[in-house]
This record gives sequence, structure tokens and C-alpha cells, in this order.
Amino acid sequence: MRRSGTRSVAVIGTRGYPSHYGGFETAVRHVAPRLADDGWEVTVYGRGGGTGAAVDVDDRIRRVDTGGIERRSLSTLSYGLTATLHAAAHRPDVALVMNVANGFWLPLLAARGIPTVVNVDGVEWERAKWGRVARAVFRVGAWCTARFGTALVVDARALGDFWRDRFGRSSTFIPYGGVHTEAGAAVNPFEPGSYVLFVARFVPENSVAEFFAAAVELARDHDVVLVGSSGYGGALDEAAARLDRDHDRIHWLGHVRDDALLHRLWREAGAYFHGHSVGGTNPALVQAMTSGSPTVARDTVFNREVLQDHGVFVPPEPAAIAAGLRRVLTDPLLRRRLGTGAEQRARDVYTWERVGREYSQLLERTRRADRS
Repeated sequence: MRRSGTRSVAVIGTRGYPSHYGGFETAVRHVAPRLADDGWEVTVYGRGGGTGAAVDVDDRIRRVDTGGIERRSLSTLSYGLTATLHAAAHRPDVALVMNVANGFWLPLLAARGIPTVVNVDGVEWERAKWGRVARAVFRVGAWCTARFGTALVVDARALGDFWRDRFGRSSTFIPYGGVHTEAGAAVNPFEPGSYVLFVARFVPENSVAEFFAAAVELARDHDVVLVGSSGYGGALDEAAARLDRDHDRIHWLGHVRDDALLHRLWREAGAYFHGHSVGGTNPALVQAMTSGSPTVARDTVFNREVLQDHGVFVPPEPAAIAAGLRRVLTDPLLRRRLGTGAEQRARDVYTWERVGREYSQLLERTRRADRS
């Protein structure tokens, strides 16, 4: 992987490049080409079939698929291990590792003299989707990350405080970015300004069940558009299908891969609900802000950090969610204030150009420090 006069980075811990699956994949899809622009040789490890058909492929990015076990409880660890072993054999200058579950494998990289920058994500062991054993795995993975990671990245300042207080580790704050686009050619089948939008992976900590209950009430007067899925099927996907079937004004679109359509849905929504509770800076929230979407968010320290005073905050209760969304839907001046304020904040703070530059600088500092 090394060539004289070049810098090489291996990206470990995502489904591959380019993928639209989740936050880490979104980050890598935007950051990897910017690292290449800055002179890095970039290798992104992934899973066979993890990227699907894609037209936004940068041929400078080397893609390597490794094996693993396709079970939710084992996929991250197993694919992380095989990617780590491959990277250790080829010895990049530095590795960018996503997710503390891969902290188990950091000693393998350290043994080969490969420094690491680890994006710790949120507090994974607080996610309701994980059982007791999985939560224990993430706790131990976090300890390994704190012990063996060369440099840590947090996507919210509140997460940096957590890692300092819990593990005694300093970190670098690098959030997610948003894509600034116009409406484009995508066709929005819903009347602009009149519908409620919900975009999330269907897991309990994203307030999915609470929003579904609120959606039934909201659908009396407004269209409600659901975007997302669990990725594995299950009760929440089945609930979304029932809502779509039983209510004329509730529409489940599943996982939307068309960015132009998704951005238009955000830009033209009457109100967007963001129910994420345990992550840091969430890429869906950043993109909603970038698109100027008037946002009602679950009241968390992370959502308040990102939105500041450009959102309406509610507890995770169906009645409160419905009331907050109705307040925004029925007040044009409030909608305009929230949307324009959030969009300006996104332009000031949350851009992929800034994010890519800061990752490149941190990777270079880590590479140089390891050689000194």
C-alpha cells in the first residue's frame, strides 16, 4: 500500500464505498474523495454487496471487500477483524477506524506500527436495539479504544466531554457535513409546505414507535412521509407497512437512495421530526438543516448543540411530538425562521469541505507524531 513520496490511509469499519447505509457510510462517501484531493492514497474496506449500484464512484478510492458474518450481533466485529488483518498486512501510514466495537482490533494495528484515528460515534451501549451481551461488547470496545487508539474523533462537543470524564481521553471535534443543493429534477409527489417528514433508521432510540403513534393523529389533517427502515426487517418495519396500508395520508417510502429526492423532501417539508437520542451530531439532522427544513427534535443535549435556537424541542411522547409538529405546520413565520436559521448555521459550521479538511489534517498530525 505504501509508495515512496505518498501518504496512505485505510478506512475500516463501514459497509464500503460508496454506501448510503448510515452515518459512517455517509461520512466516508464524502470524506474519502476529499482525502484523495489532498494527496492521500485511500483504501476503504467494505462488505461484498454493501454498496449496491452507485454512480458517484471516485476511481481514486481503492475498495477492498473482506469477509464476515452477516448477523446484526456479529457483523461489525467480524468484518472489522478481517479488514484489520488485511490492513495490517499491507501497512498503511495511518488507519481511520469507525466505531468503538473495532477497538478490539486496534492492538493488531499497533503491533504493525500503524497509528489510528478512531471515530467513536455515539454511546453505543445505550442504544435500545442492543441486548446485554452486545452492550457489554461495546463497553469493552470503548475501553480498548481509549487504551489503544492513537487519536479520537467525536462528532459532538458533548461527546468529547463524555470521553474526557469517563475515559480520561482528549479528542478532536469533527462533525458531519451537509450537501447544499437546489431542488433539482427530483419529483416530489407531496404538496410543498404541507407534510410532516420523518427520516431515520428504524431503531427504538430514534423515537420511531413514538412518532408512529403521533403520525396517526397528524394524518387527520396532514400527509406524513416516512423514510427509512431497520435494514434487517422486524416489528418497526412491519408497523410502518401497516400505517402505510391503513391510513391514506401516511406514506412509507422505505430506504431512499436517491439523494436528490431526499433533499427535496427535506427542503419542501412543512415540518421535519428528528427523534435521535443517543448519537452525537447526526448526519440526517445536518442534512435537514442544510436543506432548510423546519425541525422539531427530541430534546437531547446533542440535538440542542447542533440546532441551538433553530429548532423546537419536545420530549419523546406521542402527544408532545404531535403538538410540536402542529405548532410548526400552522405557523408560517415560525417555519420560515426555523428553516432559514438552521440553513445558515449549517453553512457556517457543517460543511463537507470543512469536515474533509479537518480529517486530513488530523490524519497527517497522527502520521507525523507516530514517526517522530
